[in-house]
Amino acid sequence: MKILSFCVPCYNSYTFMRKCIDSLLPGGEDVEILIIDDGSTDRTGELADSYQKAYPGIVRAIHQENGGHGAAVNTGIREAKGLYFKVVDSDDWVDRDAYLQILDTLRRFSEMEKPVDMHLSNFVYEKLSTGHQRRMLLSPLFPENQIIGWDGMKRNIKGFSILMHSVIYRTGLLHDCGLKLPLHTFYVDNLYVYIPLIHVKTLYYENVSFYRYYIGREGQSVAEQTMIKRIDQQLRVNYAMIDAVDPWQVEEPHLRKYLLSYLESVTVVSTSIGYLSKDPVNYKKIDDLWKYIYDHDRRTYHQLRYGVLGFAMRFKGAAGKRLGIFFYHLAQRFIGFN
Repeated sequence: MKILSFCVPCYNSYTFMRKCIDSLLPGGEDVEILIIDDGSTDRTGELADSYQKAYPGIVRAIHQENGGHGAAVNTGIREAKGLYFKVVDSDDWVDRDAYLQILDTLRRFSEMEKPVDMHLSNFVYEKLSTGHQRRMLLSPLFPENQIIGWDGMKRNIKGFSILMHSVIYRTGLLHDCGLKLPLHTFYVDNLYVYIPLIHVKTLYYENVSFYRYYIGREGQSVAEQTMIKRIDQQLRVNYAMIDAVDPWQVEEPHLRKYLLSYLESVTVVSTSIGYLSKDPVNYKKIDDLWKYIYDHDRRTYHQLRYGVLGFAMRFKGAAGKRLGIFFYHLAQRFIGFN
């Protein structure tokens, strides 16, 4: 069995995907790299095939009709032969030293009777156009180099989220929880992380900066104007998160609190994007979202509406919208995420 399967969703990625694939090759025969050509119309598929030819037994090129990022990840999960599973977007890359260290850790897990469910590490925002670099740590939340359950979590800090860039899941866990992401939808990485969390019993945090997340490519999904244009897809994911998991059914208090915190963060982003659009149609969509949360579960509504991140969202009218936009830009400046 392979130790680690990488899923690399690719759509018209020919001009930049080499850096990503080349950064994954040092894993050698212990890894498989699934290049998912999601209906590309450029030379992505041709390049994927050339990697498969050059590295048989390591690289597999999979071609499919275009279904979006979620469809590519679904295919990766279905086809993966590795004990562990990691998504790496085709414009991102990984740090070699951190990679080899993590691979050693996963080898140790593979020898256990019950391998660890989730491995966590840091990631780095790489904003190459400005030279901005921001390392996102999980050390405030989790002890280092220890196999723990959720009760071993150090603390829960609003805004510190386990993003796709930080997580490696045990592949069998993704199969067992029946994860299937929606097609033709951006921002499904939130669902990819959020839904399996209730199935995670053991986790391990390694304090290395593994994943390098490129920020600044034109048309990137996290660019502010792109997010405004795609607000319906952001909202679709937000609604799906509300429907998929009931945090109040989770008995473990650390995990329950974390799930609510994660949902609050995504809902605040949805709300801020609606406010940033300055479009009354989108204001109505945001009002509908909060009403849906209220009707769905009033405990969740109050937890989100009156949480630290949701503070600015509780005010009505123009002043509340300005305050919401202010806090969004403050987070944007601090983190550098778009």
